[in-house]
Amino acid sequence: MAEPLLSVQDLTVAFGPTTVVDRVSFDLHRGERFALVGESGSGKTLTALAILRLAGDPLAGGAAIGGRVLLDGQDLLVKSEREMRGIRGKDIAMVFQEPMTALDPLYTVGDQIGETLQLHEGLSARAALARAVELLDRTGVPEPARRAGSYPHQLSGGQRQRAMIAMALACKPRLLIADEPTTALDVAIQRQIVELLRELQAEFGMSVLLITHDLNLVRAFADRVGVMQAGRLVESAPTEQLFAAPREAYTRQLIDSRPRRAVQPPPPDAPTLLDASGLRCRFFFRRGWFGKQPFDAVRDARIHLRRGETLGIVGESGSGKTTLGMALLRLSPASVDGDIVFDGRPLSKLSGDGLRALRRRMQVVFQDPFSSLSPRMTVEQIVGEGLALHQPQLTEAQRRDEVVRMLEEVGLPGSVLPRYPHEFSGGQRQRIAIARATILRPDLMLLDEPTSALDVSVQKQVLELLAELQRRYGMSYLFITHDLAVIRAMAHRVVVMKAGEIVESGEVDAVFARPATDYTRTLIAGVGGPAEAAAAA
Repeated sequence: MAEPLLSVQDLTVAFGPTTVVDRVSFDLHRGERFALVGESGSGKTLTALAILRLAGDPLAGGAAIGGRVLLDGQDLLVKSEREMRGIRGKDIAMVFQEPMTALDPLYTVGDQIGETLQLHEGLSARAALARAVELLDRTGVPEPARRAGSYPHQLSGGQRQRAMIAMALACKPRLLIADEPTTALDVAIQRQIVELLRELQAEFGMSVLLITHDLNLVRAFADRVGVMQAGRLVESAPTEQLFAAPREAYTRQLIDSRPRRAVQPPPPDAPTLLDASGLRCRFFFRRGWFGKQPFDAVRDARIHLRRGETLGIVGESGSGKTTLGMALLRLSPASVDGDIVFDGRPLSKLSGDGLRALRRRMQVVFQDPFSSLSPRMTVEQIVGEGLALHQPQLTEAQRRDEVVRMLEEVGLPGSVLPRYPHEFSGGQRQRIAIARATILRPDLMLLDEPTSALDVSVQKQVLELLAELQRRYGMSYLFITHDLAVIRAMAHRVVVMKAGEIVESGEVDAVFARPATDYTRTLIAGVGGPAEAAAAA
């Protein structure tokens, strides 16, 4: 066999006395697609960052890196920082997990792609911009010339990820490292990104190192897979072989962690909790100095939800899912028209104290708990905040006891009360967010992509927790997600949204088995395909 393009030998990454990557070794051959998988904290991303020497300077609190990382026989770990700057972007490029934070918000997308070309290829600013437009066009960004002049916040999530890929491919690197390139993207865009990476890999002859916790993506893309656990590479094999006959118990646990149906049907005579009809959500954008351009994010929506029932809301990014959910709870900044009746009370006629009192019965769990939990508040303050507002008659000791009981219900010990959100993993933070919402015993909970950024095993745990809390307290869920396997596991009924309209609705099993629209069939045929969705049952 030919010499590998990349050979990682006994790679060790340590922060002070703590070793987080422990003697990891693997080879990556020319034109090969190799995936590193594992739970959050397993060391996947740090392995990739160490290859590029981006894990920080140990003298400044960064990581100490040991072992060897050979690129075409040259050890990257002994090269100077100046030499590494010549390698990064030119020989090895990286697509980061969250393009909104990886892209500079102060520069246009075209300028950021062009900077790489000017630095490594010596192109003029004009030539670099022209090449940036070509790259955006090649990666499927619509209106590439106009988008090259746009700032990152003006692009959708899928467009930002394509721009990141365009930047990474600017100098035709020999190795592309893709760190969770499809996280938080809907299934249709996931499939497009995977197909794009496959096409570009074949076109440029690159090797690809994929970092992910999405096993469906691994199955669809990788030639070989390495499984990481607690900083160690515990198993490595060709993709088909690993999925068919995993050797390690940990690998079997990961493969078995896909969502499984855990909900019980609501009682046949369950009363209606939420009913909305003719719902329209309109935003107004400035046009010129004095004019305003209306945009209908949701049009003529009809929603019906019974007590103890879960209604899934699915669709591509920008389809209006979250806008609809927030409008139903009277939390949307949009201008909302239509009728919304909650437990027999018209919400459109409530305001002030009347609406505030009803808030106790409607709670939200957001997509990113790290952003939705205040970094300056302790767990006790975060979970107990709703009690302090809605049940002011409780003493401080009584409130603390309620918080401890709620934390224990979601699987966290009472000892976490004085700690802050940054001290927890993603799954633990989401449990804190669920505890904050559940402690008031709401009738309705809006779950907005609550598991999209979690690895498969933690996702399974959170879904089982939500199912148990629903059984215990009889809550109704509005479950917004782009993950159809999650919907199959959690929802009783589902509505499918496209461009602000509900194009299909019905019982989950019926919609999955016999989708009535081409759009729904396209969603079901996303990454993993219908077989994976069916397996989730």
